[in-house]
Amino acid sequence: MSNKKSNVFAIAIMFFLFAMIAFVTGLQNPMGLIAKAQFGANNLMSQLGNAANFIAYAFLGLPAGFLLKRKGYKFTALAAVTIGFVGVGISYLSGVLGSFPVYLLGAFVSGFSMCMLNTVVNPMLNTLGGGGNKGNQLIQLGGSCNSIAATIAPVLAGYLIGEVTEQTKVADVNPALFIAMAIFALAFVIIFFSQIPEPELEAAAQSESVEEENTIASIKGAISHKNLVFGIIAIFLYVGIEVGIPNVANLYMTSADGLGMATGVAGTIVGAYWFLMLCGRLIGGAIGAKVSSRTMMTVVSSVAILFILAGMFLPSSMTMSLLGANVPVAMLFFVLCGLCTSVMWGAIFNLAVEGLGKYTSIASGLFMVMVCGGGIVPLVQGAVADFAGYINSYWVLIAALLYILWFALAGSKVKEA
Repeated sequence: MSNKKSNVFAIAIMFFLFAMIAFVTGLQNPMGLIAKAQFGANNLMSQLGNAANFIAYAFLGLPAGFLLKRKGYKFTALAAVTIGFVGVGISYLSGVLGSFPVYLLGAFVSGFSMCMLNTVVNPMLNTLGGGGNKGNQLIQLGGSCNSIAATIAPVLAGYLIGEVTEQTKVADVNPALFIAMAIFALAFVIIFFSQIPEPELEAAAQSESVEEENTIASIKGAISHKNLVFGIIAIFLYVGIEVGIPNVANLYMTSADGLGMATGVAGTIVGAYWFLMLCGRLIGGAIGAKVSSRTMMTVVSSVAILFILAGMFLPSSMTMSLLGANVPVAMLFFVLCGLCTSVMWGAIFNLAVEGLGKYTSIASGLFMVMVCGGGIVPLVQGAVADFAGYINSYWVLIAALLYILWFALAGSKVKEA
């Protein structure tokens, strides 16, 4: 009975951390608007803060996996929230100094924290769920908390920014930064005084007499599983899709060479995308134990392709009144993609680690490395937007979704080299 209570509390903590990841990461979207206004950035440069946040995963993904293996979930989580507090503090300092490099540094350090938290949350929830469909189900439910925070971040920042003018500065979103710092401080206290199951440390204690594999051997063992290799590519592209859809839509809606909409209205529409991710994750959590991850991935990737194509080809003159503004119907199809992207992370992770056994923690680290796709893919999309226009930049995401569809149909089948 006590073990069940311990697991319930551990799950609650993981859900809380999932929300923190989304809130801090979600702030990078509206911060791109500030970068264009305060620092004169173009579409590509406006995504550098987002890129810095996600590139941090490439540097810390594997070290975070090994830290988790050697020090356990609690230590890794405490280190993550401490680094997160510092990272958001640097972002605040960038507003005081008016420095673009300091702003990028803050995003980079925050990315370290998000990487470490992701390394803890995903395998922990998968383990507490017992792996398989139920492990995926628990990740989807945890992702619902992620989506709530992701919905709040752009809406809050959008209304704090108001109209984007030459006077728009990082300091405009200070209240959101203070909230993030307070969340990190509270999380540290909660985690410090909590008991969290440590399956990784328990497994290590039981095998002390067995010589531990070195880093290279562990990585080689993990990537001998082809479903993992194809899965980490899929996760690279997926995170880019998830971030790229709302980021570029926000730029398109608010820019003078786009739709020129009010930032608050655009932020609310972007928030609706994340809210639909919440809805999708709740649905995924409800049916996750009954529907295979492969089937789920096949359906949502196919539908996402159709939604994006609709958003690209519907004329901008076809509008509807929303929030006191005329919003192109095409934007609503981009927003609807949130229902599809909502369940992709958990399903890809679940399929990619199937059959990995002792290499699961290493796989989690590899996954964290490839989350850098959330910075690189939108950066590429931003460059295409500068060259060929906002709407044509979505061809980058269509190509990424076609790969994910292939992964669901064929690449995720368990087969060792």
